[in-house]
Amino acid sequence: MIPLPTRSSAPTTTEASAWADVLVRRRLLHAAVLAANGQWLVQHEPDGPVHVLAGPADIVELAATIQHRIRSTRARTP
Repeated sequence: MIPLPTRSSAPTTTEASAWADVLVRRRLLHAAVLAANGQWLVQHEPDGPVHVLAGPADIVELAATIQHRIRSTRARTP
């Protein structure tokens, strides 16, 4: 497996907001909302529990995890 390049800076709120918007628009998440304290409230399904993520890095990591899962599933499909 090819190692991912390392980041030169921490993810920003703007970057996290962009990823959150993509995940919700593509229906990979039901909701992702930035709270006033900088945490993110994320819900995978309409009736599912709300998860609290600490900050922008967690949203970017979630996006990477979802993207990896999608790519792994596609690679196994004939």
